[in-house]
Amino acid sequence: MLRKVFYISDGTAITAEVFGHAVLSQFPIEFESLTIPFVETESKANEIKAQIDDCFITTGERPLVFHSIVKAEIRNIIYSSEGLDYDFLNTFVAPLEQQLGIKASPIVHRTHGNMNASYEARINAINYTMDNDDGQTLKNIDKADLVLLGVSRCGKTPSSLYLSMQFGIKAANYPFVEDDMDNLQLPDELKNNKSKLFGLTIDPVRLHEIRQSRMENSRYSSLRQCRIEVKEVEMMYRRERIPFVNTTYHSVEEIATKILAMTGLERHMF
Repeated sequence: MLRKVFYISDGTAITAEVFGHAVLSQFPIEFESLTIPFVETESKANEIKAQIDDCFITTGERPLVFHSIVKAEIRNIIYSSEGLDYDFLNTFVAPLEQQLGIKASPIVHRTHGNMNASYEARINAINYTMDNDDGQTLKNIDKADLVLLGVSRCGKTPSSLYLSMQFGIKAANYPFVEDDMDNLQLPDELKNNKSKLFGLTIDPVRLHEIRQSRMENSRYSSLRQCRIEVKEVEMMYRRERIPFVNTTYHSVEEIATKILAMTGLERHMF
């Protein structure tokens, strides 16, 4: 039986999940997880406590409980369960109070709520990225913080969306297709925004596998075509001195982080 893990919060539980997953990823075993957001009342907390206690009775093992709960009365109910508690907020808040010489003033939903002044900026970035996906238009390219380039299916769209959703970056993306390969050039709109350009590339064999699952046994997905496109695009990157990264062996989180590190774009956290 898998070890049970609870992620609990009086907010979205995103903080508890992110921290918890990062910690548990260090252990070469699998866990069964349950995320419970918006535990905002004592009655709800008591229901969760009963779940945790029942899990202990059923399995004979104390479940792991990662939580980021602002309200002390809610937190104390979870503390009283049979779970093994890992309280992210208070682990760091008390030492920081000493160092900063000021008491924390916790407010539920402050981290992720609409009260955050940057919330609207992130929504605008997401909308911009969706409107400027896959070269739909180049009319608003001047408003981009970043323009991702690359062949079809190399990871432009997921990387753009991740950058906008996580960091509030207005990320457009532009594809190079088969018809471009005979005389591969940057459109004038991209040349005029060259400082914003960043290239993605990918191993041709991996690209072939991805395209096969989309359009099996087509010219588009053939290994030969994949090799031609990747070679031509990489040559253009070097010719135009456009920085680029290979996406083959990296997750979207890693790709986005590499892009930010190489471009120097500011990370906006929400």
